[in-house]
Amino acid sequence: MSTTQSDRLRGLIEPLVTAKDLDLEEIEVSRAGRRGLLRVVVDSEEGVELDACAELSREISEKLDETDVMGEGEYVLEVSSPGADRPLTEHRHYVRATGRLAKLTLAEGGDLVARILAVDEDGMDMEVPGVKGRKPTARRVEFAEIVKARVEIEFNRKDKKEEEA
Repeated sequence: MSTTQSDRLRGLIEPLVTAKDLDLEEIEVSRAGRRGLLRVVVDSEEGVELDACAELSREISEKLDETDVMGEGEYVLEVSSPGADRPLTEHRHYVRATGRLAKLTLAEGGDLVARILAVDEDGMDMEVPGVKGRKPTARRVEFAEIVKARVEIEFNRKDKKEEEA
């Protein structure tokens, strides 16, 4: 996608997204056979409901129909949330992942799997799970130390509501 097309798409789509109190995470244009594919990824502090994606998709489609930003050919519009295993790339992603297990690739080499306890402007306080019956340990990780980060999906962890009951 050209920078001009990307800028025009962002200029059209971002006001629609922010009007719904959502964050525009990604815009991607690619080819799907003879058709173009426009993928718009949105998120919020509370997550994104399917109905909100459907409503936003209709609004974006109407706005795009008023312009020539997607060209003359056919295209498919896909509006979705980021998914559970998306990379953590922005400060807000780390904040939203507080309480979750994350896998970090560190600049010093190696990976770290730990639970995010708190996030500030410089980094995170994390809890490294204990191995073989040992107690978890605390660790501070600065954002400058992180090469790559992703939330780890946990299938057997109770959610907050279950823990409070």
